[in-house]
Amino acid sequence: MPAVEYGAEGTVESAYSNRAQEYISALGSIEAMDPADREHIAGWARPIQGRVIDAGCGPGHWTKHLVDHGDEAEGIDLVPAFIDQAMNRFPGVPFQVGSFSRLSVPEGYASGVLAWYSLIHIQPDQIPPILLELRRVLAPGGTLLLGFFESAQFQEFAHAVTPAYSWPVEEISGLLTEAGFEVLAHEKRTSAGHRPHASITARRTFDAIALNVSGAGNLRPVIGGP
Repeated sequence: MPAVEYGAEGTVESAYSNRAQEYISALGSIEAMDPADREHIAGWARPIQGRVIDAGCGPGHWTKHLVDHGDEAEGIDLVPAFIDQAMNRFPGVPFQVGSFSRLSVPEGYASGVLAWYSLIHIQPDQIPPILLELRRVLAPGGTLLLGFFESAQFQEFAHAVTPAYSWPVEEISGLLTEAGFEVLAHEKRTSAGHRPHASITARRTFDAIALNVSGAGNLRPVIGGP
């Protein structure tokens, strides 16, 4: 199993820290989010009983969205400026600086994990260990909701902040299965002026798994793409 390269996280943290205020102004409110995403996330969270971790919460707008819909949600993000803003804007909602690749919570801590566009800057061969960590913090039967850019194959592209990747739904579904999840549903959406979107809902299985994800190291991005 490949180890997570924490230096890459430092690059992402630095890139977002340098543009944190710009990001918050443009995308740091729930009103700026697509109404379809708001409804989809609220619908996923509605049946959850217990804690929900917003992994890679940014400035906290999705965490607050979950709280407003009755969930016991907390946010974690690499970028201190995002967490400072989240704590100032949404007092009473728990936030902390940290990495979703090594979450500082015990096994089975949460009933739900939201990772909405949180993994788009992760290199393909780094995805499996992060999925294992997200599984670790979920209670058996807990659910994960991933949102990401979708494409027919892994592609690296020039994101406005730092290089990012788009993923095929089928490949990510396979990695989730290998990491001990049962894929429940996925959705795709394309709209003018935006990269194709997808999300996957998956449930942590009750069975123990063999942590064998070495094959994921064979995944390589296509540089460029639309």
